[in-house]
Amino acid sequence: MERQRLDKWLWHARVVKARTSAAALVEAGHVRINGVREKAPGHSVKLGDVLTIALDRTVRVLKVAGFSERRGDATAARVLYDDLQNDKE
Repeated sequence: MERQRLDKWLWHARVVKARTSAAALVEAGHVRINGVREKAPGHSVKLGDVLTIALDRTVRVLKVAGFSERRGDATAARVLYDDLQNDKE
């Protein structure tokens, strides 16, 4: 798998609790891909894309490191991305 829908990836990576929440987050303009605001939940992400996600009162910066066919536990989700904020500290 080389690409995956943005909303599906956000859900599989456990950024949100439901895929509908992922779609709503994207449609509201709270997600940027490589610095460009994306409003289409079906937009595909590829390895190496950097996602900037505004969640509640925090901002997460995640680099896409992998894909999954289905949603797994937190340990499985953690290998899908590199957290660029925590890597800098």
